[in-house]
Amino acid sequence: MAITAGMVKELREMTGAGMMDCKKALTATEGDMDKAVEWLREKGLATAQKKAGRIAAEGLAMVQVSADGKKAVAVEVNSETDFVAKNEKFQAYVAQVAEQAMDTTAADIDAFLAEPWKFDTTKSVNEALAGQIAVIGENMKIRRFAQVSEDAGFIASYTHMGGKIGVLVDVVTDVVNDAVKEMAKNVAMQVAALKPLYTSDKEVSQEYIAHEKEILLAQIMNDPKESQKPEKVIQGMIQGRVNKELKEICLLDQVYVKAEDGKQSVAQYVAQVAKEAGAKIEIKGFVRFETGEGLEKKEEDFAAEVAKQMGM
Repeated sequence: MAITAGMVKELREMTGAGMMDCKKALTATEGDMDKAVEWLREKGLATAQKKAGRIAAEGLAMVQVSADGKKAVAVEVNSETDFVAKNEKFQAYVAQVAEQAMDTTAADIDAFLAEPWKFDTTKSVNEALAGQIAVIGENMKIRRFAQVSEDAGFIASYTHMGGKIGVLVDVVTDVVNDAVKEMAKNVAMQVAALKPLYTSDKEVSQEYIAHEKEILLAQIMNDPKESQKPEKVIQGMIQGRVNKELKEICLLDQVYVKAEDGKQSVAQYVAQVAKEAGAKIEIKGFVRFETGEGLEKKEEDFAAEVAKQMGM
């Protein structure tokens, strides 16, 4: 199979590896993108948690919370340019999409687009979107939405960079006061800044952990010095690296960004606030939308640059 500049570009953006390494990986795996990612990771050339594709699409990630704090929604609506994302008409439209999503019973985005538009029930959500595209003069897309409900506490929200990132945090608590609300807001800011994938390590599947261990073992076996160590030592190294990774991707295990000692975990911070407030508090979950995450714009010049450097 012929390896194209576009394939090399895509793999490079997915892994952060160098262009020549990406070409080697694709050649070795006969153009299979998933296998090429694994090949690079086993050689220690890829960044495990790098997002698949650069964040390049524009638009807004908006969050709305009900007056009683018991229900909330996050939506992402994409536009072609940042100029339109800052347009008042576009922002007002996204706010309407959020209102629609607050009451929807749709299970997925296709069902959401097909339901009646609450601001003009003669149209579907998708038809109303087409009308906005005609008015604003730029292609737009309602990409995703997420509802969160919490009767045994409240939902905290945080918006970063004017709508580049929207976060909701589900808090179960028997006490709701200013200190608890501030804690929840701080945790939402943590989610925005440190991009956790899970709330706690209890959510991480054994399949994921087993897969990570396989990758780590392959990395060690490819290192002449490390591979000579006793099996027990190697297994200890692997477990240590897995534990370190879990502390980075699990919200409650992350180091709290505002910790004065630089050591306090998010879980310890929440426990501290709970003790001071005489409350029982649990961070049940979170939603984090980042505008354009996993999407990219056309970048023909970059692809041409890759082709030129690799003699394609």
